[in-house]
Amino acid sequence: MFSEEPIFFQSETDLPTRADALQNRAEILQVARRLFDEEGVENVSMSQIAREANVGKGTLYRHFRNKADLCHVLLDDDQRLFQEQTLDYLRHSQDTPCEKLRQFIIQVCQFTQRNLELLLEMSQGRIARSAEYLNHPAHYWQWQTVTGLLRQIEDVSDVEYVADIIYIMLDPATYYFQRFIRNYDHQRIVDGILYLLEQLTQ
Repeated sequence: MFSEEPIFFQSETDLPTRADALQNRAEILQVARRLFDEEGVENVSMSQIAREANVGKGTLYRHFRNKADLCHVLLDDDQRLFQEQTLDYLRHSQDTPCEKLRQFIIQVCQFTQRNLELLLEMSQGRIARSAEYLNHPAHYWQWQTVTGLLRQIEDVSDVEYVADIIYIMLDPATYYFQRFIRNYDHQRIVDGILYLLEQLTQ
């Protein structure tokens, strides 16, 4: 079965308790989001964020180890909404498991499209870091959902391996390669993943 509860990037226990620390954190996040929107995530440094937020580098790094860590937190609100809406649909829809999986894939692609820069910053680095990113609980939730829905579809052999294939196709790095290196438009990517799903579940 798919995961019944959402899994977020940050929990309430991750937040500082002092009022001044909470204010600094909120200011850092607000400044980072503005700079990322204006200049692009890749073009903004941690030093620039600290300077614009009027905090020392030490304060910035006490809250966020690096820019990828900061991106995780900025993504949290959209991730929460995405997971909650998905779980509501999966619990209450009368659609077939195959149609539920199709709709989930479409929603993951839309989530990736609107958050691509943040997701890419989080997944940059060596293969080991990419694997760590794919295994992060908030992303691994996607794999669990795909696996749970595949188990409800008859005659799918090796459910976990098929789930791996679909999950890798939903990886932001794969999306970026197809969208900007191969120059496929968003709908072609979605249609291709759905076609792959049909072939794997026949």
